[in-house]
Amino acid sequence: MTNAVSAFLDDRIAAGQGDRTAIVTPRRTFTYRELLALSCRAGNALRNLGVEAEQRVALALPDGIDFTALFFGALRIGAVAVPLNTRLRPEQHAALLRDSGAKVLVCGAGIADAMRPLRAELPRLRAVVAAGEAAGLPALDELLARASPDLNPEPVSPDDMAFWLFTSGTTGSPKGAVHLHRDLFACRHYGFEVLGVNENDIVFATSRLFFAYALGNALLIPLRAGAQVFLHPDWPEPASLARVMAHARPTILFSVPTFYARILRAELPRDAFRSLRFAVSAGERLPGELYRAFGERHGVEILDGIGATETVFMVLSNRPGQSRPDSTGTAVPGTEVRLLDAEGREVAPGEQGVLHVKTPSASPCYWNRVEHSQRTFANGWFRTGDVYTRDADGFYSHCGREDDFFKVAGMWVCPSEVEMVMLSHPGVAEAAAVGIEESSGLVKCFAFVVPKNSNGLKEELLAELSRLAERRLAPHQRPRRIAMVADLPRTATGKLQRFVLRDRFARTAA
Repeated sequence: MTNAVSAFLDDRIAAGQGDRTAIVTPRRTFTYRELLALSCRAGNALRNLGVEAEQRVALALPDGIDFTALFFGALRIGAVAVPLNTRLRPEQHAALLRDSGAKVLVCGAGIADAMRPLRAELPRLRAVVAAGEAAGLPALDELLARASPDLNPEPVSPDDMAFWLFTSGTTGSPKGAVHLHRDLFACRHYGFEVLGVNENDIVFATSRLFFAYALGNALLIPLRAGAQVFLHPDWPEPASLARVMAHARPTILFSVPTFYARILRAELPRDAFRSLRFAVSAGERLPGELYRAFGERHGVEILDGIGATETVFMVLSNRPGQSRPDSTGTAVPGTEVRLLDAEGREVAPGEQGVLHVKTPSASPCYWNRVEHSQRTFANGWFRTGDVYTRDADGFYSHCGREDDFFKVAGMWVCPSEVEMVMLSHPGVAEAAAVGIEESSGLVKCFAFVVPKNSNGLKEELLAELSRLAERRLAPHQRPRRIAMVADLPRTATGKLQRFVLRDRFARTAA
């Protein structure tokens, strides 16, 4: 009976490393010993609010020491931490609180005030705690100050719930992926065996901790390795990232393709990322053009990989010094991989198939989604919904999501193939292709592009893209229309929301 928190905090103290730096924020630094004490205070504070084992504690907090201490504090008492996106609307927060049945919500004062009119709709929510001043609500700082810094970890089974993560909603309403205490121990496979994270590393992510990508890679992995984590409460911009790089000098950066593209457009100094050993990309396919351009300008290798809310950690990844453009790399140690066709048969090298993985950190189910769980999780395998090919060397290449594919004139169109052609033009920063049903009832390909230069000649660029599509795409793949947009709709983790593009076109065409 081992509580996973012990491996991340107590074991560090037992090894005589309690005075090593664990968390760095713009305001101050916290050692592993201080982080353990704060996590114990957080656990005791939650117990004082009536939280018991297996009850859910919702966290709608910016990245920082409060989020970290409460996450570990909830797990330490055998409760379940449920991180929530801080940018959701009040009614969206209410829906996730209802779904999770959370007993306590800890959030910023602004979120707490916005939730007041909805409290009556949440009978299971017994307390809202404000990180900041919110009239009539208990203040987090005061609760922590009154709580004891001593707390033995609650004995739990490896199969007991530890935390939930809600999917990002690229295709619809979020689903709560349940994660167990045993899942946290799987961080070593990707963190140590692939990336080689060690106690000398400083890790930073532009993604936020309430998403699996940052929680797993920029908090759990470095703390398990005895490394440092830099946490900034603000949502990042290229200019603020440059300041983080200069001040904190991280050695590993986790970000998404969209943000790497923004960095290039911002034209930061070429040596802005000189402290990095490498950078990591996930969330969606990293275009080869972006991989090469970033390496040429900043001299940094980007390691593309894929994980999921359902796996926390990566299941496929490139390796430092061995990365390939337009490839997601090879299987992470400890993960089994299969590419299956529509009949459930494994495909041959070079053929497309849906990615299925068996990995030690995979969620066993979605909360309150029995039928969806049965379709997604079977016999230890997680059906990702991502379409891949595998070459003779075992490297995997992402072709898109299976629900993104569409047929034109009876033939399949892979959106990523259209997007790669659009992105090959030097004037295009981002591109997306979707299938849209016209008034005739026929589905056609439509492309949306974000120009690198907003002051450029729009008609000239669109004409060049049309000619490019005619030369490089089959007739059924060619966009019926190419539209220029200021930005593409994305989730907070940078994933493209194609359904929003389809809805947007339907409204404008009506």
